[in-house]
Amino acid sequence: MNRTTLSEQAITLPRSLVNQLLTQAQQSPDEEICGLVSSRNGQPAKAYPITNVATAADRLFQMDPKGLIDAMRNMRERDEQLIAIYHSHPHSPARPSPTDIQQVSYPDVCHLIISLDTKGVLEIRAYRQDGNGMKEVTLEIEP
Repeated sequence: MNRTTLSEQAITLPRSLVNQLLTQAQQSPDEEICGLVSSRNGQPAKAYPITNVATAADRLFQMDPKGLIDAMRNMRERDEQLIAIYHSHPHSPARPSPTDIQQVSYPDVCHLIISLDTKGVLEIRAYRQDGNGMKEVTLEIEP
C-alpha cells in the first residue's frame, strides 16, 4: 500500500525514507542533523535535510533559516504537506530533551528523533506534542 499516515497514535513511513534519515545521521556522528519530512496525497514524498546552524551542534539543533524557507517553499510548490520534523541525538537516547520540548515550533506534526547512542543498531522514535511535553507515538516502517 505504501502510504504515509499520521495520526495521534502512529506515523507510518516507508523503509527507504527511514533509511535515508538514518544514513544522514550516520554521516554526521558528532553533530545533530535535522530536516523535514513531507507527504503528498497521503504518499510519502520526501525528506528535506536542512543544515544545523546551532553553535553547539553536538547537542542542539537549529535549522538554517534559509534552508527551512527553501524546504517549505519546495513543499508548497509540489503540493506536499509537512508531516514530520527530524533530528538526531549523537550522544543521547532517542527521547526529547528538555530543549527539544521547549523549542517545539510545529506542534501539529510528528517529531522524529534518531539516536546514535546505541551499540550497532540505530534507533528512531516518533513523538507528538502533548500538553507541555511530548508523547511517544508508534512509528510503523513499511517494507
